[in-house]
Amino acid sequence: MVENAVNPHAHGQDHDPLSNLSPREKEVLQLIAEEHTSGEIAKLLFVSEKTVEKHRASLMEKLNVRNLAGLVRLAIKYHLVDSDS
Repeated sequence: MVENAVNPHAHGQDHDPLSNLSPREKEVLQLIAEEHTSGEIAKLLFVSEKTVEKHRASLMEKLNVRNLAGLVRLAIKYHLVDSDS
């Protein structure tokens, strides 16, 4: 019980890491997984390309992945996008 209070996400692989993302981060992740460029995402979301890059860096850190392929893999694994897309 103490471990749950200190580290509520310590229960291993069953935890959905996407649940810790903001709605905007999920939106950016979905668009990345749908093969949109940073420029395209910026235009779609009415933000700067630099903001998209910051979201991408934050996603990679929060989800503990090293590259875009890792982000796409998680987006598919947790059904944020369809694997047929």
